[in-house]
Amino acid sequence: MSLLAQTDDLFFTRAGLDRARTESIVADALKGGDDGELFLEYAQSEGVFWDDGKLKSASFDTTQGFGLRSVAGETTGFAHASTLTEEALKRAAATVRTVQAGHGGTYAEPPVGTNRALYAADNPLAIVPFEAKVKLLADIDAYARGRDPRVRQVSASLTGEWQAVQIIRADGHRVADIRPLVRLNVSVVVGEGDRMEAGSFGAGGRLAYERYMQPETWRHHVDEALRQALVNLAAVPAPAGEMPVVLGPGWCGVLLHEAIGHGLEGDFNRKATSAFSSLIGQRVAAPGVTVVDDGTLEGRRGSITVDDEGTPSQCNTLIEDGVLVGYMQDRMNARLMGVKPTGNGRRQGFSSVPMPRMTNTMMRSGDRTKEEILASVKRGLYAVNFGGGQVDIVSGKFVFSASEAYLIEDGKIGPSVKGATLIGNGPDALTKVTMIGNDSCLDEGIGVCGKQGQSVPVGVGQPTLRIDGLTVGGTAA
Repeated sequence: MSLLAQTDDLFFTRAGLDRARTESIVADALKGGDDGELFLEYAQSEGVFWDDGKLKSASFDTTQGFGLRSVAGETTGFAHASTLTEEALKRAAATVRTVQAGHGGTYAEPPVGTNRALYAADNPLAIVPFEAKVKLLADIDAYARGRDPRVRQVSASLTGEWQAVQIIRADGHRVADIRPLVRLNVSVVVGEGDRMEAGSFGAGGRLAYERYMQPETWRHHVDEALRQALVNLAAVPAPAGEMPVVLGPGWCGVLLHEAIGHGLEGDFNRKATSAFSSLIGQRVAAPGVTVVDDGTLEGRRGSITVDDEGTPSQCNTLIEDGVLVGYMQDRMNARLMGVKPTGNGRRQGFSSVPMPRMTNTMMRSGDRTKEEILASVKRGLYAVNFGGGQVDIVSGKFVFSASEAYLIEDGKIGPSVKGATLIGNGPDALTKVTMIGNDSCLDEGIGVCGKQGQSVPVGVGQPTLRIDGLTVGGTAA
């Protein structure tokens, strides 16, 4: 059964909407505008949480609703409801129609269709019994405690989502997508004397639970969380000062995501509030630095077959060999900037408007090995994992805390350090990349991106990098 047929069953057969009348209401509501759509959504989500040796909580939610949007120039009219009825749709239509008064726009062409599917449409929540999910978390707890007597606490969670959407435009063009999403996360606290430290590891993607039910998979999660906790247990205070920093591959791309990724989204650049505004065609990074946003990777957490405006996702090159070549665009900002949409119009759900958002953002590989990069540093910091961070989109200034980091001494990895923070400026840091590894990869599938109160799943990635002259904030006296 096609995705359109499956979502027709959800929104028209089961919910009771009449498709022909719905399309007529949408066409009338958006007449005279420049763009817009009806976004229909049905979603299920669940979470099973284990902590302190017992099942802590379990939840299951079902949501459905629609968002109707009309765009006239730079103005957006938007209304949403959690009831799928013709009466609610008519009220929403009356609301959004007001932005077109006196506008007289020409409705934009629909996106080009695609038959590509990046993930299966099966609902992962319905495949594995609840009892098996609880047993998995109990097994994780028992395995972690049996691995080391210093384990004081184990927390684990299994979460899943199944989202079905259909997008209807005024010209009758319809697009559907069904998106699964799962994640397994493990946290371990270890203690020795009065000192306690934590480590965590998680993974996920647009796939079924089965992979994470396999012992070789979840045991790897536990082993990694425990390893990180034990590394931190032996950590010494981090140094402070300006020094070369080597960033590990994969999840360290979260710094790239935050420090420059948001600054390459179309809305910030159209409004000239980004540090990268009006710099297309100019060098913004060191030679060799190529950054892409790729929503087309099969099964990845940030991937989308189509975005939430119906535009197929694509691989967008943002920076090529150090030169800025493009931004990530939704339909409205692309039209206002005179460029094509890039499949980056995303929204948290039916009650939110779409905006330019990242999918899987990563830096391409270079030609150096990790060993070569580490050997080139006489004294510096090797950051393997990051925790929280903050960034200012306008200035590009960032602060990130490292959850796993080591000193580099005479080209070799030294003791682990605790309390290291990286302080810098995203655009400036790109120009200080001096060595690029050949090991680029995406994170394990845990990224969540927030923007203007909306959260969406994303992927981040990069190779091993050497960045010179970053400021490290530490705790050493």
